[in-house]
Amino acid sequence: MIFKTLWQNISKSKDKLTDIRSFSDKFNYKTNIHLRFIDFDMMGHVNNSVYFTYLEIARTKYWEEIVKWDWKKTGIVIAHAELDYILPIVMNDKIVVHVKTSRIGNTSFDLEYQIVKVKGAEEIICSKGKTVCIAVDYTTSRPTTIPEAEKQKMLGFEQLTP
Repeated sequence: MIFKTLWQNISKSKDKLTDIRSFSDKFNYKTNIHLRFIDFDMMGHVNNSVYFTYLEIARTKYWEEIVKWDWKKTGIVIAHAELDYILPIVMNDKIVVHVKTSRIGNTSFDLEYQIVKVKGAEEIICSKGKTVCIAVDYTTSRPTTIPEAEKQKMLGFEQLTP
């Protein structure tokens, strides 16, 4: 007689990379990043510090195209930035960066990122990152409430609940 238990029916992923690849479906925005010769180190990989530049380029485009952030009224500073390196980016790779707002507070919000290689119709995740962004009042140089118009655009685009 064979007995089946609940744990035998639970599907298991083969490895961490499988879990990471499925994460990509949750992003509504992506932008192309053009690789420059200066981005590469002597090993032929994109230098680890350059990845943060790619995140900066992508979030700036996201804020301009989706959020329409009014820079004349309110600034943004990065309070925390983190990145997990998964696969190297090498010469002739085509890459895109996915960006999403994952949390919105009163004066801060989180952006999550994926840098992916594009090979035909497939996207292969090279890194995952996150930044904590703080809205700043230019006159006081202090944190301020996220402007309502920008907050509503992020909530609507990402389909987040406040």
